[in-house]
Amino acid sequence: MTSTPLHRYHRLMCGRFTQAYTWAEVERFLSVIGPARNLRPRYNIAPTTQIDVLRTGDAGRELVPMRWGLVPSWWKRPLKELPATFNARAETVAEKPMFRSAFSARRCIIPASGFYEWTGAPGAKTPHYFSAPDGRPLAFAGLWERWRDPETQEPVDSATIIVGPANAWMSAYHYRMPVTLDWSDAGAWLAGERPGDLLCSPPEDALQEWVVSPRVNRSGVGDDDPRLIERSLP
Repeated sequence: MTSTPLHRYHRLMCGRFTQAYTWAEVERFLSVIGPARNLRPRYNIAPTTQIDVLRTGDAGRELVPMRWGLVPSWWKRPLKELPATFNARAETVAEKPMFRSAFSARRCIIPASGFYEWTGAPGAKTPHYFSAPDGRPLAFAGLWERWRDPETQEPVDSATIIVGPANAWMSAYHYRMPVTLDWSDAGAWLAGERPGDLLCSPPEDALQEWVVSPRVNRSGVGDDDPRLIERSLP
C-alpha cells in the first residue's frame, strides 16, 4: 500500500481512525452473530482500505469487511474517478444522490477504537487522538452499498462514515466530527423509521484527547503498531 499524503485527508473529518478491539467487545457492544474470530488491530486506517462494518444480514447483525469509501450501485466509471466518499454530511445525506438510497435502506455502524484530527499551520500539523474515556468502542453512524465492477462483474461492498457539526468541545480541534451513536441506539439506527433523529453531535464528555506522534501522518507503514496512539512527549 502506498502512503497517503496528510494534506489530502486531514481537512475532511473523519479521514483517519483506528479499529483495535477484541471479539468479546464485539459481542458485547455489537451483538453480532457467527463464530468468534481473530480481529486484526489497525491503528491508522486511511480511506479506500478495508474496514470492519456492522450491518444487518439475513440472519442478524454481522461484522464484515468493506471498502472505506462508498461506491453507489449506479456508478459506471472506474473507481479512480470516484470522488471522495469516505464521509457523508449529516445535513445532506438524505438528499444527495451519492448517499440517499443507502441512507434509506442500508445503514450500518462502523465500530472504532478512536480517530485522529490535526491542528496547526500547514507544514507543522500536530496530530491528536480521540477515544471514549472508558475505552469502549465508538459507534460511528455509517452507510453501506454494494457495487458491481463493470469490467470484472465482481461485487464490492463499501461504506462511509457520517459526519456532522462539532460540539463545543470538539470545535477546538475541528469544525466537524463523526456522528457517534450511543450503543443503545444501534437498533434504531440500523432499522428504525426515523434515522435522521439520531444524526446529532455526541455529548461534550463523550471523548478524550491527547497528542500523538507525527508518525500517523503517513499511512500504510506500521499501521498495526499500537505505539501510534501513545501520548507524545512534550
